[in-house]
Amino acid sequence: MSTTTQNTTTPSVKTSLTRRLTFSALAIALAFVTGNIKLFDMPMGGSVTLLGTFFICLVGYWYGIGAGAIAGIAYGLIQLLFDPYIISIPQLMIDYIFAFMALGALSGLGRNRKFGLSLGYLAGCLGRYFFAVLSGVVFFASYAPETMNPVVYSLVYNILYIAAEAAITLVIINIPVVRNALDKVKEMAVGVESRESVANETV
Repeated sequence: MSTTTQNTTTPSVKTSLTRRLTFSALAIALAFVTGNIKLFDMPMGGSVTLLGTFFICLVGYWYGIGAGAIAGIAYGLIQLLFDPYIISIPQLMIDYIFAFMALGALSGLGRNRKFGLSLGYLAGCLGRYFFAVLSGVVFFASYAPETMNPVVYSLVYNILYIAAEAAITLVIINIPVVRNALDKVKEMAVGVESRESVANETV
């Protein structure tokens, strides 16, 4: 008697996976492009970009913590490839892997919640801020003025550009026409999963 092995992956599952990969890749690409539109640079690293970090948070908002974390790591590796600043392997891991992983992963906390995109984006920014401060204290304490504690210096320095970009982003994504467009994009990105959630959700 012969047996045959059947592919148990249904077309709908394949379609869902393809959609996730496609929209995640597009979001990462947009993050890279907009991340290079810098409104201003900080003197010791860091910059305010036009929605650069937002598109990574979109992946977490669409697909959850795990997908957001993967998107963040991918974006960090791209940043490492095109704009590296490396003084040690631990510093590389914190600045390029953990910081952006936290950005994407924590944004997933807003998935399918009221005001989920805004809240998730803020959570992601806080995660990134934590690792930026940690890196500043551990690896860049020598840049702090002699009269200022390195921890305080890192807290203040990093909040300046992260909070500035977050404020600009939150204003833009909460403009009604933008908010409605983002709802439509979520429906396309998530498919049937999003129809019920979008109906009850506000950015």
